[in-house]
This record gives sequence, structure tokens and C-alpha cells, in this order.
Amino acid sequence: MSPEYYMKRCLELAKKGLGNVSPNPLVGCVIVHDDKIIGEGYHIKYGQAHAEVNAINAVKDKSVLKHAALYVNLEPCSHYGKTPPCADLIVKHKIPKVFIGCVDSNIKVSGKGISTLEAGACHVTLGVLEEESRFINRRFFTFHEKRRPYIILKWAQTQDGFIDILRSENTPNSPNWITAEETRCLVHKWRTEEDAIMIGTKTAIADNPALTAREWHGKNPARIVIDRNMKLPNNLNIFNIDARTIVFNCLENKKYKNIDFVKVEFNDSLIDEICTYLYEQNIQSVIIEGGAMLLNSFIAGNLWDEARIFYGKKTFKLGLKAPEIYGYTLKNQKCGNDRLEVIINK
Repeated sequence: MSPEYYMKRCLELAKKGLGNVSPNPLVGCVIVHDDKIIGEGYHIKYGQAHAEVNAINAVKDKSVLKHAALYVNLEPCSHYGKTPPCADLIVKHKIPKVFIGCVDSNIKVSGKGISTLEAGACHVTLGVLEEESRFINRRFFTFHEKRRPYIILKWAQTQDGFIDILRSENTPNSPNWITAEETRCLVHKWRTEEDAIMIGTKTAIADNPALTAREWHGKNPARIVIDRNMKLPNNLNIFNIDARTIVFNCLENKKYKNIDFVKVEFNDSLIDEICTYLYEQNIQSVIIEGGAMLLNSFIAGNLWDEARIFYGKKTFKLGLKAPEIYGYTLKNQKCGNDRLEVIINK
């Protein structure tokens, strides 16, 4: 089998860690002897053993490791963190060949893992399915290379291009669903896969969302809301104890139970300041779920990486116009009775 064949298996394994390993990267590893996989593993959860450790532990007869090849989609770590260095473990077992998808751009690792392997007499082949290996860890690479979270814009729009009805003071404060229930289950799954989710003041009031993953098994993301003058009622769902909540405002810094109030300047650099704070909080990815003003702010600043747009069957005729966005269409598919388009910012 080709190196690409085994690297594809690494990527399949790595994806299993999505939602559980952040701020660590997604990593899968396979060990091959005589064209047969004799051990495989992936990074299951942050703080637990890395993929290479799990793959090596899966090999029953450790004596064959000195005649085997190890495949991993990301450069093995070379520093002590929550776990010992994987590069040292590979050298210890005298694995002679190591195939790597891409270099780790984290300054703690970048190139050092490869140097450790080569110094330990391992023959390293770099760049096997490099583009795919970088894409699977796009959150991780964006965080370390751009020093901000990976930003996912998400909204649903009607056939005639609206994301909400026209609301007045007499309009009930509740969600105005555009998509079907099965689509909402997918959205809750997405929430378990990202570190945080953000909305604006108007969305918090109009929809009163909980922003949790209650319709899917997994962790809740941190909830972020923009509340310039801290006027949001404290009985809103976003202030319940189900998850951490960050409130960006212009008045004060304070902490109350699971709620962090963070003072920022409401000027042209607001979005940049928010992203800097989230980076400092080790938040690697954020879903921006509305409203229109918040979504358009990120689009106008070209501060987005991915957009996930649902197209429902409803029409409003009048309402709040959906944002306009342009990029590379990664995916365009049916989702129940709705349609999902995923756009990448190139």
C-alpha cells in the first residue's frame, strides 16, 4: 500500500477526536509492518495520551517496532505538556521510518519533533497528504498562525433571502424557525465540536437562545454575547448555569458565577479586540450565529474562515436580509428538506 493509503487512515482516526481534544490538534496514527497495520490510535481527549502513544500501546509484540513504519498526520510533539514527548517515545522504540502529514506550527513543537526523530536515526518523510492534514486541523493552525480563533459564520435563510421576519415591539420574543428539526440537530452537533458560540444583543432578546448542545451528546460551547450597556435581562437562557458565558460590554470587568463580563472598546477595532481576548482565553474556534449586524461585521472585516448557510423552504416576502458572502464552495448538499452550503474563505 502507498503512504497516502495509510495517511488517509490516520485522518479518519484523527476526526474521532473532534470536540474533545481542543486546544490540542486532531491526530491519528497507524503503525505498519509488512504492509499490515499492527497498531493504530488517535488523540481521544485533551489531557490524555496522544495518538502515537495509543498506536504504540496497541502493538502486541513491541519487538517488531524496530522493523515497522509509523504514520501520523501531524509532526510528533517534542515537549513535555500534559503528556511526555511523542518523538522521544518513537526514538525509544527504534521505529526506523516515520511518515508525517504536516509540520506542527505551534512554536513549542515546530520542526523540533522532526529534529528529534532524525537525531534518533529515524528516516522521516514529510508532506504525505499535506493539504488534507492541514485542513483537518484548520482550527489549530488558524489559532497558532493567525493568533485568533477559527471563525465559522452560520445562519439559515429563506428561499427569498431573509434570515428573520420584520419585528416590532409587539412581536413575540421567540425563534422564528426557517429550517426543519433534523437540521437543528446537526447544528447542536456542531456546537459540541467548537469551543464557543457568539450572538449579538438583538438575537439574545428576540430568540432567547440557550446556545447549548441539548439535542446532541457532547460538551456545551462557551457562550458569548455582545451587550454594550449591560441591559440584557438576567433571566435570559444565555445566563443559565449550563455553560460558561462571556459578556462583552463597555462598562466593567467582573465575574459572577459562570459569567465573565469583559470590558472592551466599542469602536472600529471591536471585533479584533474580541478575537484577541478569545485567543488569550485559549478559545480555538467560534461559531457566529447572529444576528445580521454581527455576521456582517465579521464579513466586512474579512475576519471569517468558514460559512455554513442553510436554505429553508419558507418564504417571508419581507424581513431582515441575509448577509452576502463570497468564497470557495466546499460543500453544497441536501440536509433533510433543507439545503446546506459550506463556504471557505480563500
